Amino acid sequence: MTRMIPAAGIVIGGIDTHGHTHHAAVLDHVGRQLDDREFPTTPAGYQALGSWLGRHGQLERVGIEGTGTYGAGIARYLKDTGVTVVEVNRPDRSARRAKGKSDPLDAYAAARAALSGTAEGEPKTRNGRIEAIRALRVARNGAVKARTQATNQLKALLITAPSQLREQLRHLSTTVLIMTCARMRPTGVLGDPEHATKIALRRLARRHQHLTEEIAEADAELKELITVAAPHMLALPGVGTEVAGQLLVTAGDNPDRLRSEAAFAHLCGAAPIPASSGRTHRHRLNRGGDRAANNALYIVVLGRLRYDPRTRAYADRRTQQGLSKPEIIRCLKRYVAREINAALQPAHTMKEPIKAP
Repeated sequence: MTRMIPAAGIVIGGIDTHGHTHHAAVLDHVGRQLDDREFPTTPAGYQALGSWLGRHGQLERVGIEGTGTYGAGIARYLKDTGVTVVEVNRPDRSARRAKGKSDPLDAYAAARAALSGTAEGEPKTRNGRIEAIRALRVARNGAVKARTQATNQLKALLITAPSQLREQLRHLSTTVLIMTCARMRPTGVLGDPEHATKIALRRLARRHQHLTEEIAEADAELKELITVAAPHMLALPGVGTEVAGQLLVTAGDNPDRLRSEAAFAHLCGAAPIPASSGRTHRHRLNRGGDRAANNALYIVVLGRLRYDPRTRAYADRRTQQGLSKPEIIRCLKRYVAREINAALQPAHTMKEPIKAP
């Protein structure tokens, strides 16, 4: 049981977040444990948690785990009330093996990370146009996956279909196959395999068509939002609405929370990691960061390598210097991240493109 220490002066809070409850803890300015308590994840629970934290002293900041998932609601509430919120990474497995795992321990660990400065990242605000883009992209991405699954199921079903039906459809392109199956009017006995297969093919084809319409609607909505949110980004070569949407979501509604373009590159997994030791000085590939954002940068680079003369000239020069194609692509992703970060800034004005050295 936590030993109560008289509260006075500056205090630091920490919150371990879950779906139905949050566990909060409080430390004083030297790291002594004051108290911890559990609260429900409801508007009333958020208000009670904020009031409880403030009763222990002058609340300097609160470290919260999972501000992008379970902690989004409480982070938004505390920020709206004027509390400084920092994002805390979940403890690694080695630390949990050494110190154990419980909600109070995790809450105190979050508070210690905020107190020591280990956690200092500002969470996304999630209250503007970019959050709207994120929500629409979640639904669109789900529809794209479901459409791909429907296509695969239709083609797999066709492989085992009765011979006559298979021969009629097997040589058709995907587009024509979907249209043909959707227009089928099966007649016969339900227990007949050919009749049942035609019914299944028609359902899958119509599902594919319905999902295509849903994706088209989402694309139109996203294009409207992204054109308003990032006109400068869309003006960059190789950047379309899909890429821009992903990079906007990665940066959030408050891209100014990123300290520099290097921080944005690191967030996208496009900044090399130092791996030096002794007289060996080198960097290694960064496999962290937002992999979806890293893939978006990759798409931009591939487009520029095909159509942009400046990028192709850079690739030729680096090839002559002995770099492989993957290494050149990594360098180019770093330059693209720099351009994207400049376009994300609110006060950004389009200038000459950033040139690769």
